[in-house]
Amino acid sequence: MDRMFRTRLLAHGAILAMLVSSVQSVQAQPVTYRIDPVHSFIIFRVKHLNTGYAYGRFNTFSGTIVVDEKNPANSSIELEIDASSVDTGNSQRDDHLRSPDFFNTRQFPKITFKSTRVRKINNTTVEVEGNLTIRGVTRPITARVTFTGKGRNQRGQEIIGFETTFTIRRSQFNVSYGLNGGLADEVRVTFAVEGIRQ
Repeated sequence: MDRMFRTRLLAHGAILAMLVSSVQSVQAQPVTYRIDPVHSFIIFRVKHLNTGYAYGRFNTFSGTIVVDEKNPANSSIELEIDASSVDTGNSQRDDHLRSPDFFNTRQFPKITFKSTRVRKINNTTVEVEGNLTIRGVTRPITARVTFTGKGRNQRGQEIIGFETTFTIRRSQFNVSYGLNGGLADEVRVTFAVEGIRQ
């Protein structure tokens, strides 16, 4: 009787171990999130006349974030921005930004970013390397990305949040208008991104 009980106990234990292993394996798989444009923000800042800062944003963009918690090196991000959606709160200035002086949106309608490497810094921060393309010019950039939270939205969908701020030189992307003192070369960019699990 004891032998039969022990045999059943071992069998149940083996089944339980298999189930736990299976669940852990599923949880360890990379997860893809679709960037939610309603709850995400792409903001930039540039100094005007070496005095004050002018701010703007892009209103239309899309992309995906792949998160591999077990192996962050397998994580990635791709982003596509509609350059013509630039918004600084002034229609005349926005039209100028869409012109060949700046983004030249008729010829180069998209701004894109695609990661090439993700490296874990600590439990809440990763370093992301990738290629940023503006006006058809592609340059490598590196940014530290911070995990800001994880939960569920009103529809019960799993959501995740990240934020990063980095600086680029617009002249490196052939956006050189106003460099004689009107507008600074350095542009600070902030991505505050919320993704919905696919």
